[in-house]
Amino acid sequence: MSSLAFPPAPSDKAALEEGAVFSPRFDAGGLITAVVTDAGTGALLMVAHMNAESLALTLETGIAHYWSRSRSTLWKKGETSGNVQHVVSMTTDCDQDAVHLSVTVAGDGATCHTGRQSCFYREVSLRDGKAALTDRRMKPLSRKA
Repeated sequence: MSSLAFPPAPSDKAALEEGAVFSPRFDAGGLITAVVTDAGTGALLMVAHMNAESLALTLETGIAHYWSRSRSTLWKKGETSGNVQHVVSMTTDCDQDAVHLSVTVAGDGATCHTGRQSCFYREVSLRDGKAALTDRRMKPLSRKA
């Protein structure tokens, strides 16, 4: 468990948008959105959620931790697969309700639980007036993430 605590977001918009204090604005469920990209290529790897504990652990350890909404538990990315995400940098958006993690991925480089490098491996388009998915030919790597 982390001892790092985040201050509440300031009511002053200028302080929130221009100040030097990180005061993440968690949603009603206590989560903040995390967009994750590859530090080397800039490729979008995944979108996840963090609660205060996972955000603090990520800052303290340099290893990405998330909150699993489906399992309702803290999740150290790559703990079982070896595909740990090492944080190169973390930024926040203007109103501090989302973070962007630039990471390197250890192991075989898979981020998705399907074994692919990215969770975004299908393209959405209209085909004959219906929404359809097309595989982007991103094959699974040797192990699952």
